[in-house]
Amino acid sequence: MAHDDLDAELEHRRSGEGEHRLPPAVAVLVAIVTYALLPQPLLVGPRLAIPAVEVLLLLSLVLVNPVRLVRRTRWSRWVSVGLACVVILSNLVALGMLVATLSDSSADPGGLLLGGMQVWLTGVVGYALLYWELDRGGPVARHRERRDRLPPADWRFSQDEDHDTVAEVAVSSSRTSGWVPLFVDYLYVSVTNSSAFSPTDTMPLSTRAKLLMASQATAALLVSLLIVARAVGSLGG
Repeated sequence: MAHDDLDAELEHRRSGEGEHRLPPAVAVLVAIVTYALLPQPLLVGPRLAIPAVEVLLLLSLVLVNPVRLVRRTRWSRWVSVGLACVVILSNLVALGMLVATLSDSSADPGGLLLGGMQVWLTGVVGYALLYWELDRGGPVARHRERRDRLPPADWRFSQDEDHDTVAEVAVSSSRTSGWVPLFVDYLYVSVTNSSAFSPTDTMPLSTRAKLLMASQATAALLVSLLIVARAVGSLGG
């Protein structure tokens, strides 16, 4: 695309005035509450220690961009990535505790089944946040940078290659409409990867994207197997 075309595309890009803070903030709060309500055997340390850290990180990000994601500093980007990593790593520890607790015959079966679902949900949110922050330089870069100045994409969405299809599909393509992925798009990628244990319509391009999706799919598969195994064991008495 010519420079004039790139400038024109930027003016009507999907992110408009900047991506809204609310969807990712709500997702973080869901992850925080879900982790705080985990059964005690799946926690390491005080129940509210990790949620408190996550709340502080979220508040610092909200102060930088209260409503729209239009400002970015080096520290705010690191905090945003760090918040996603805290959610993911604490959840992986909870998954490890779930594995360790599975062999305990005195553990509450219902509580462990619920805990497994909570671990799955928190993993979906954590990876969605990390995908959203890493791809193409993050939400602020996707809002304000021309396409020829964006970092290489980590994920290829179907809209990125629909410009030469039939008119009613091509009209919403990245090249035609200024479409860029928002948080809900990465949340969808995370949900499908945790459900199908593999990419669906969005393909990882970079090595880090492939490794992240592989780790997420493996963790989600393990959670599913543990839930099934515990359910079958409970039915067997």
